[in-house]
Amino acid sequence: MNRRTILSRASTGFGMAALAGLMQEEAQASLVHRAKRFAPKARSVIFLYMSGGVSHVDSFDHKPMLKKFEGKPMPVAVKKTQFNNNGTVQPSHWDFKPYGQSGIEVSDLFPQIGGVIDDICQLRSMTAKFSEHAQGNFFMHSGFPFLGFPSAGAWTSYGLGSESRDLPGYVVLQSGGAATPHGGVGLFSNGFLPAQHQASIVKADEAEAVANIRPRQPHDLQRRQLDFIGAMDRRFASTTQHDTHIEAAISNYEMAWRMQAAVPDLCDISGETEATKKLYGLDDPEPKKAAYARQCLLARRLVERGVRFIELSTLAYNLGGGNAANPWDHHGAIKEGHGKMANQIDQPIAALIKDLKARGLLDSTLLVWAGEFGRTPFAQGTNGRDHNPYGFTVWMAGGGVKGGHIYGATDEFGYNATENVCTVYDLWATVLHLMGLDHEQLTYRFGGRDLRLTDVHGNVLRDIIA
Repeated sequence: MNRRTILSRASTGFGMAALAGLMQEEAQASLVHRAKRFAPKARSVIFLYMSGGVSHVDSFDHKPMLKKFEGKPMPVAVKKTQFNNNGTVQPSHWDFKPYGQSGIEVSDLFPQIGGVIDDICQLRSMTAKFSEHAQGNFFMHSGFPFLGFPSAGAWTSYGLGSESRDLPGYVVLQSGGAATPHGGVGLFSNGFLPAQHQASIVKADEAEAVANIRPRQPHDLQRRQLDFIGAMDRRFASTTQHDTHIEAAISNYEMAWRMQAAVPDLCDISGETEATKKLYGLDDPEPKKAAYARQCLLARRLVERGVRFIELSTLAYNLGGGNAANPWDHHGAIKEGHGKMANQIDQPIAALIKDLKARGLLDSTLLVWAGEFGRTPFAQGTNGRDHNPYGFTVWMAGGGVKGGHIYGATDEFGYNATENVCTVYDLWATVLHLMGLDHEQLTYRFGGRDLRLTDVHGNVLRDIIA
């Protein structure tokens, strides 16, 4: 609908509130990428981010050779690690066993995720360029190792817009006590994209899930104020050739208005059955597990409401080097630390997959499970593991990928990716492809260059697509 039609409708009695809504829809459409799209496999992404780096050799990549060489020096050259306090070969602290019809082995860290392994596609040959947390987090989120570039969630919102009129296209869920991973809120930034594509952070277990979400003025007064401000802003925008930053600000004002009703409704889970709450583990006596379970349940509710990209956050136990920003970062006491973290996420994530599948939503929802790197097959000190970006596991489920499938491999020690080596660029190229976007066409002109999530790299991993 063009601007002339909108103004014509307003003049024939459509009303100022309707006019504001129509102008908002026009502004929002102008801030979404116009590149050609193709039939998507998925409509939403749930990014299950494991900040700190999960040990792949203790979870999804079984390496019996580690047991054979236990306590011995690594028989291959050891690359520089972050702390260089490198010990001997350390086998997994957990047994592995096959699950499902696929017979894929999963460690005893994740028995419930093992139970849904036939819905999961493992990428066991992921690599990253950085072994430090902040750089690794930025790289995994944006394809660049530093602040200022849009995250994958922002690119997805920019490429597709939102199917929800009342909620943002990109939402990050956090629980009370959770810290943003190293790198800060810039990890969820829109960067140089229009501001409507940055993440909205929702505190999943707090009375006021978004700051100031509860109106402090009567509804009609607030609406009149917003209409007045919007009219002034639109008049100013018309003098700037409708600058995208101004249009984004107008769009965000209107979105904030509608979120006042949408967010409390989202977070009110009283209508969920007791069986559903129990499935996720909301009744668990361990508070961090119950908090993560609530995030997973809200992720499903966000998908139902048409939100494009949802990211979840884990909570730390401060064991063996793990801290609030890097809950999986266990440079010492990895058995205790990884054990607690796995207990926190195993049941809720498995429940999320089961719940989405039961509701007919898994085929159109792509789950991505990843940290910024893996961990070394040899000890740091005596009982921890250092960072390892040279070969590690991420997995995807639903959204058009092959379930019960393994892609790529590391060497017999789980140290280096050796077969079908994958990069972060390949991961996001594939995610965008499954969402119906060509990663090479999804660009934004900034600083004299057409920039994109995958920089000048990336290949769609077509062998994992169902």
